Amino acid sequence: MTTKKKSSPKAKAAGKAASKGNKQTSKLLAESRKAVAADIAELEKQETKPKTKRQAKEPKPKKLSALDAAAQVLVASKEPLNCPQLIEAMTTQGLWTSPGGKTPHATLFSAIMREINTKGKEARFTKTERGHFAASK
Repeated sequence: MTTKKKSSPKAKAAGKAASKGNKQTSKLLAESRKAVAADIAELEKQETKPKTKRQAKEPKPKKLSALDAAAQVLVASKEPLNCPQLIEAMTTQGLWTSPGGKTPHATLFSAIMREINTKGKEARFTKTERGHFAASK
């Protein structure tokens, strides 16, 4: 035989409070849903500004790379120059300025040598003697 346990008055009161809490929670949820729906409807009624198209800005002129500036300097120069002389000439003519590196002449030397090695006879530079470069003809 099974016996039923009788619930205490405290347990009955706790059960009633729990069901009241659930009812209150569901009421609050329903009210908040209604408020959100009203806010959305109000926002839809408000006039929105028509989107204006942005006018295209004029493109900035591209900065010359160190290699392009060196090629221009060597074309204008009648004699071969070494890399420190090229860097100095490029900055005085305003063609290129160093972004703050410590050895821009070494970077330029590497770039010129890489172009000579990869392009061969089609390169813009020729090596005339150790460390000196001239424009290809």
